[in-house]
Amino acid sequence: MKTNYMFKILLLVSVEACAQSDDHDQNSRSEKTVGGPCEGCDAALEFGERPLTWIDTLPDFHDVGPKLEVSGTIYHHDGKTPANNVILYIYHTDQRGEYPKKGNETGSARQHGYIQGWIRTGADGKYRFHTLKPGAYPEGGNPAHIHPVIKEPGFKPYWIDEYLFEGDPDITDAERKRLPQRGGPGILKTEKRDDGMLAVKRDIILGLNVPGYE
Repeated sequence: MKTNYMFKILLLVSVEACAQSDDHDQNSRSEKTVGGPCEGCDAALEFGERPLTWIDTLPDFHDVGPKLEVSGTIYHHDGKTPANNVILYIYHTDQRGEYPKKGNETGSARQHGYIQGWIRTGADGKYRFHTLKPGAYPEGGNPAHIHPVIKEPGFKPYWIDEYLFEGDPDITDAERKRLPQRGGPGILKTEKRDDGMLAVKRDIILGLNVPGYE
């Protein structure tokens, strides 16, 4: 009797897991794809079991380098209404301009490195990251930048313009014209606070200049 009882329990658990998996697959299939190809954008969902809040500290923050606060508000497509339950994923290079790895990376971290961060907005749409200002690629020619990916309800993850830093010598006129301003302008003024930390602020408008969004 005990064996039969345990078998029934295991069967119920298996059925429940399959049902949840089917629900996830159905939800994923019903999400809209926008913005064109987005290699590596699934990283926006690779936060595992960790609970996400509106603020995150990236793993490099306590290393040597210029400390940086990245903050802003994410708005719906109208540009006025704060967007709730939006995941913003970022990753960037270390101080040498490389995507560092520890050797045990899985998923997107094998390409993006371990300097990654995730937030999920609340009702006010605000977000904040603490990290170090990234270094430019050692081969030169590209400005220092932070890669962002958006995952909002009803849409598959899509990329928006990188966070760039005004005054970077690699931000040429040609570079400015090249940027599509997806999500809004990404070239940001860097301010130095009294505590020595650098700060940039960027508000994001969901779907702005993202092909196929409307």
